[in-house]
Amino acid sequence: EVQLQASGGGLVQAGGSLKLSCAASGFTFDDYAIGWFRQAPGLEREGVSCISSSDGRTYYADSVKGRFTISSDNAKNTVYLQMNSLKPEDTAVYYCAATSVVRGTCWSPDYWGQGTLVTVSS
Repeated sequence: EVQLQASGGGLVQAGGSLKLSCAASGFTFDDYAIGWFRQAPGLEREGVSCISSSDGRTYYADSVKGRFTISSDNAKNTVYLQMNSLKPEDTAVYYCAATSVVRGTCWSPDYWGQGTLVTVSS
C-alpha cells in the first residue's frame, strides 16, 4: 500500500524553526517527485516545495524561498522540509505528496499523505 507519512509539525514562535519529515513506502521512491503542500482554513491548498528524488532538483514557492530547504534521504525513502524564520502566515496543515516523474511536474500528485499541523504564533 502506498503511504506518505508526514510528521514534525507543532507550535512555534515567529522566527523559530521546524523540520518536517515525509516517510514514503509502497512505491518506487526514485520514480517520483516528492512535494510539500499546505492549506490553511478557508484557503486553497498551495504548493510549497518539491524535490525530484531521482536527480535532486528542487523547487520552492516564492513565499518560502530563502527560508525553507527541502532535502531527500533516498536510502530511507524520506523527504524533509527544514523551515526557518517562520512567520504567522506559514500556519497551515502541511501535506506531502508524490508525483510521477513522467508527468514532468512536481505539482500534480498521484499520491497524498495525511497532513501535519504547523502553527506559528506572534
